[in-house]
Amino acid sequence: GFATNLWSDNHTVCAPSFFYTNLRRFHQFQFPRSCWIFRGWPPPIKNTIANFVPTKSYNTMLEIRNLHASVEGKEILRGVNLTIGDGEVHVLMGPNGSGKSTLSHVLVGNPKYEVTEGSITFNGKDLLALSPEDRAHEGIFMSFQAPIEIPGVSMTNFMRAALNAKRKYFGQEPIGAGEFLKLLKEKRQLVGLDAHFMSRGVNEGFSGGERKRNEIFQMAVLQPLFSILDETDSGLDVDALRIVAEGFNMLRTPQTSAMVITHYQRMLDYLKPDFVHVLVKGRVVKEGDASLGYAIEERGFDWIREEVEE
Repeated sequence: GFATNLWSDNHTVCAPSFFYTNLRRFHQFQFPRSCWIFRGWPPPIKNTIANFVPTKSYNTMLEIRNLHASVEGKEILRGVNLTIGDGEVHVLMGPNGSGKSTLSHVLVGNPKYEVTEGSITFNGKDLLALSPEDRAHEGIFMSFQAPIEIPGVSMTNFMRAALNAKRKYFGQEPIGAGEFLKLLKEKRQLVGLDAHFMSRGVNEGFSGGERKRNEIFQMAVLQPLFSILDETDSGLDVDALRIVAEGFNMLRTPQTSAMVITHYQRMLDYLKPDFVHVLVKGRVVKEGDASLGYAIEERGFDWIREEVEE
């Protein structure tokens, strides 16, 4: 999750969050919903970009304003505006290539993505001024679409170093061995990971479902304020998706929020998001509640493109 991505030109495995720097010390080499059989489908879209009004008051956690970003000289994000409050789950949907994953990488500070205009505020701080590891210290976590292996670094050592890096940032003492092992046991049971996974290399030999559960396990141990799930449901069977979603739901609190990228309504079924946003050509063009996601599942994105072009 937060600590598995190749961002370095020299192929050093680096972490896009607070473990971004510390990992170098370890490693220098490289259901479906039941058929809609009732009358009145599709359900009405309760809100649009024009009249969308949040249904509850909240403190703003993340505020994105007029965000433009490029990768390798090509502009991907073209003026994203998005506000996420405490305790909310927002789903981000859109056609392939619309900028969903780009937005995620910009939020965690991937240096390959250049912000050319706009601002991002996270709990009152200028997020763009923070390094990737400091963004994670402040509470941002990303679960990757395709987590990679880190051979030779055991899950136990990996997670202990990551957790202690966060504790150091806040002036706390390193966690004791007994307390840490108790914590690992509690959190791995949350997502159904056996004890033997803790002695194996990070994601080494893990199946696709085990890797996704490992992402949620990392999230459980680190307790971020804001989690980004980038197509975590991709490649999961029904049982694995249920385990991952239930683990995620058990971690939800009034103080934590999430942005979930998905193409499938089954994630809506499990997560019951507060809001759904549609990204097209690098801009949020439509917003609503979960009914918008179900309408997209039934009708695709063409009708939204047509509305935008009108």
